[in-house]
Amino acid sequence: MILSTTPTIEGRPIRDYRGVVTGETIIGANLFKDFLAGIRDIVGGRSSAYERVLREAKDTSMKEMQERAEQLGANAIVGIDIDYETIGEANSMLMVAVSGTAVVI
Repeated sequence: MILSTTPTIEGRPIRDYRGVVTGETIIGANLFKDFLAGIRDIVGGRSSAYERVLREAKDTSMKEMQERAEQLGANAIVGIDIDYETIGEANSMLMVAVSGTAVVI
């Protein structure tokens, strides 16, 4: 499966559009607190443990979106957008939402 943030894949014409596909992951703030509580590797304001959690949430959302595209018979997703939002009471949760257009190239 080819994944791209661009609307087209150079040299690979789109033969069929299968529809918009999405993937979402929501992580509770307590998970972040657990990671932050044990962090000893904060350098320059960055936390590799925190970044790892965000990356895992993004990867989970991307995998979910890819599975939905495969169910539609697509072999690529173009125009991918990744959004990070805080939600819930007092912004206590983080949502990673990805979307794109499933296509056959």
